[in-house]
Amino acid sequence: MARQAWDLPDLAGRAYLVTGANAGLGYFSSEHLVRAGATVVMTGRNPNRLAQARAAVRRRVPEADPARVESLLLDTSNLGSVRAAAASARARKKLDGLLLNAGMVHPPTARETAPDGSELVMATNALGHFALAGELLTTLAAAGGRMVWLGSMSTSLTPYDPVDPQLIEGYTGWRAYVQSKVATTALGFEADRRLRDADVDVLSVVAHPGYSTSGRSPGIVGVNSPSRGSRFVDNLQAPISQSKLQGAWPLVHALTAADVSGGDYWGPYTGMRGKPRRQTASKVTRDPEVAERLWRFAEETTGVSWPFAKAASVRR
Repeated sequence: MARQAWDLPDLAGRAYLVTGANAGLGYFSSEHLVRAGATVVMTGRNPNRLAQARAAVRRRVPEADPARVESLLLDTSNLGSVRAAAASARARKKLDGLLLNAGMVHPPTARETAPDGSELVMATNALGHFALAGELLTTLAAAGGRMVWLGSMSTSLTPYDPVDPQLIEGYTGWRAYVQSKVATTALGFEADRRLRDADVDVLSVVAHPGYSTSGRSPGIVGVNSPSRGSRFVDNLQAPISQSKLQGAWPLVHALTAADVSGGDYWGPYTGMRGKPRRQTASKVTRDPEVAERLWRFAEETTGVSWPFAKAASVRR
């Protein structure tokens, strides 16, 4: 297999945790990282699918030491699962970065709730990642690491202000998805502000994959097996879309590249496809008042307060 089609540093000796690594962007991000020499902890909520994804990375990157591809069960909609996975990850003692990728792209048509009672899409896409990043903050600080939050073009197409993040009223699948992505992006930027204020040696960055489709992505048994119909439809959109292999480029760039700063927003060159480029996020996601409100909501809902003072005292 060829190396990445954009500049990626030698990642030998570095370790990253990727949520939702059993398919899609999470899988291809993991593959990119392993190919560049990193150790990757692939996480997912389904043990069989996670095992298939891990086997696929080892098969497609045969030159990599198998020990550099690890797996860990993690369901971001379940705060108990998040705490257990974070405890396991802390035991590794070295973690250079978190790719907060897992999420529901196709929300349920009717409102559903996570085990703790939160609206399911918000819990899966935003709250679980907020809790995980907080639980692993001191571990990241010890390595001078990064956290990358998964943004979306949807926040520019429909920039909802999540005044009712639990969607008690007016639930629709699309609104749930967009609100969760507004929250994810705003929390990523707010994390950067708070990390800077507390002098914590961790970067918080947001990245999005543009218009990346399964039908234009490599077929991988147990990971990506689109139907002929999906391939046909997705290939008709080739001028404006790309594969998820390529959609993972901005995510991995944000996680590893030297030209990335805390508070950055990275995406494909044209916004929908292409090599990674620094961009400007939608206005609502950059509003400090919206972010402050969402941060309080995330703390109260998850019961996780980020240990900024403790993380600031950690020095590499």
